[in-house]
Amino acid sequence: MSSSRRRVQPGSPYPIGTRWDGRGVNFALFSAHAEKVELCLFESGNQREVERIVLPEYTDEVWHGYLPDCRPGQLYGYRVHGPYDPTAGHRFNPNKLLVDPYAREIVGQLRWSDSHFGFRHDHPKLDLSYDRRDNARVMPKCRVIDTAFSWDNDRPPAVPWPQTVIYEAHLRGLTMRHPLVPKNLRGTFLGLAEPAVIDHMVQLGVTTVELLPVHAIVDERALVERGLRNYWGYNSIGFFAPDPRYYTASAHGDFKTMVERLHDAGIEVVLDVVYNHTAEGNHLGPTLSLKGIDNLSYYRLIPGSERFYENYSGCGNTLNLRHPRVLQLVMDSLRYWAEEMHVDGFRFDLAASLGRERAGFDGGSGFLDAVRQDPVLSRVKLIAEPWDLGGDGYRLGGFPPGWSEWNGRYRDTLRRFWRGDEGLIGELASRLTGSSDLFGWGGRRPWASVNFITAHDGFTMKDLVSFEAKHNEANFEDNRDGTDANYAWNCGAEGETADPEILALRARQARNLMASLLVSQGVPMILAGDELGRSQQGNNNAYCQDNSIGWVDWAHVDEDFHAFVQLVIKLRRDYPVLRRHRFFTGGRFAGTSVKDIVWITPEGHEMSHQDWVKPYARSLGFLLGGDPSEGEGRDASLLILLNAYIEPITYRLPDDGKADWAVLLDTADTAGGRRQRRSALAAQCVVQPHSLVALVQASAARLQNRDKDDEE
Repeated sequence: MSSSRRRVQPGSPYPIGTRWDGRGVNFALFSAHAEKVELCLFESGNQREVERIVLPEYTDEVWHGYLPDCRPGQLYGYRVHGPYDPTAGHRFNPNKLLVDPYAREIVGQLRWSDSHFGFRHDHPKLDLSYDRRDNARVMPKCRVIDTAFSWDNDRPPAVPWPQTVIYEAHLRGLTMRHPLVPKNLRGTFLGLAEPAVIDHMVQLGVTTVELLPVHAIVDERALVERGLRNYWGYNSIGFFAPDPRYYTASAHGDFKTMVERLHDAGIEVVLDVVYNHTAEGNHLGPTLSLKGIDNLSYYRLIPGSERFYENYSGCGNTLNLRHPRVLQLVMDSLRYWAEEMHVDGFRFDLAASLGRERAGFDGGSGFLDAVRQDPVLSRVKLIAEPWDLGGDGYRLGGFPPGWSEWNGRYRDTLRRFWRGDEGLIGELASRLTGSSDLFGWGGRRPWASVNFITAHDGFTMKDLVSFEAKHNEANFEDNRDGTDANYAWNCGAEGETADPEILALRARQARNLMASLLVSQGVPMILAGDELGRSQQGNNNAYCQDNSIGWVDWAHVDEDFHAFVQLVIKLRRDYPVLRRHRFFTGGRFAGTSVKDIVWITPEGHEMSHQDWVKPYARSLGFLLGGDPSEGEGRDASLLILLNAYIEPITYRLPDDGKADWAVLLDTADTAGGRRQRRSALAAQCVVQPHSLVALVQASAARLQNRDKDDEE
């Protein structure tokens, strides 16, 4: 290795990161408290460090320099000099090669070694000591890239919120076992872009794929030592770089090709992003990037005890978005993925931590205000996981207009109702109709609620009806990890069984949960693989299972349930009353006697206060009124009947003397949705135990035409 021999020019403090301008490369790195910054260059073949260059200029707390003879493909990292004083919040150590937080591409995976830590592991005071070992040999490297790409007139699908059906997927898990994806592409961006995978999503009827994190990450040392890895990816080390495990040759080319092909099929791409913490952990964690660049600026430290980190993420640290340069880092990252990479939106992990000011969560925080006024980000889909691990961190319904939120109360209420819990019909009614009690303010609409029954974090749909307790032994944490609040029902046996009655009940329960999700107001989110009957063997925290537990099994598909999910998504698409633009009020449409919603008893009467407070009630019926102004048949009325009781319940059907009712959907149908029932009913409907029935109001003539179509 040699010292600087290249011709180094002052360059520019803007933009932060690296920029290839066609003649050379500008390097810029923010650090308010550094004393010197060295740019380290590496050979591309053996990644040997060949040169260190001191960035010559320091402007507005940004260190910068320009190399006119540097080209795309150059590998690099930083060494940052400054005080090592953990008690004051400083952890500079130039012996540690650091990842550029603005790196567009990261090469290689981190190999664990004690040299990654800024302190000596054999010292009694641990992080108060100082470690002089060099870690460059076992660190991933950053790469200068040229971001040019031919998009071929790519256009975002721009799916309206009311029409959105989200498919939450891990791109590796979705493709690793797919027989029609070439083996060399499985688990990659290009694997997800294969026609067989895209066709599956199109035929299913989803509009938007929400990908678990694809940013560059680090596998935690404890996982690696147990022979596992961070499969989900919630352990970021780079907010601009795709993780190396997901591309074949070109990180950005592969990702952009995937987006372009999904867009061509009309499918949006939403990224799950992690800006609440990084992979550097707490005061005993490694020094990989931000900790060694400017720990005091980048992280939230405990006031008066700056050696330690505020930990709202549960992962050891919390990013300090109160600092303008850290806020800029996150905003620049989001705009980069939206503008350069053409993604259509973001789901923010533990989003409550991003809205924290000094006094706690603030719906008008710097981050939330910055996003709201941003001309790019304010126009993409924004989804919050509206909680973090702070004592006041559950903020469902507290995000500002323009945001949608994962509705955890929806999940829990629907699970509890269908397993037979009593006294829930009032709560259930709110969740089925868009949760206006949570989101009905500030001009927000029903699509502010992202409804889900299952997600990556928890049981799959099949496991939800097959297990009551978690079975996470494969994680090697003595089954202590993962939530115990599953609100699950195994229908009579824990796990695998050959009992035909139990299996039939499980299949019906899965249909009940999925049908409820897709007839609810708001935005439905389906966990990838649920439609195929995927199981994780009872593991409700498969974050480290990059294997058959975490992957979708395409060889053993529940064809009946797959057909059922397709059917109910189609019903949602066909009937606008399931996708209202405004919350229900119980009022009448202008100039008519038709109410937008009526809650009915089994006797066919409108529910009274006494009906709502019956503690034993385990059934609910409601009539969604079609808007007459849309024209006859264009917005048909639907009647939804839910029965979680162990006996059948007979509902008297509303009768206005003008129309009959036709059964569109009955989860008690043993065909599992392979056929769509349209038989006419005039007076009553028997709702079987543990089942849901959906009926449409239709004239006799329309019924005859539909029956004729069925016969054909």
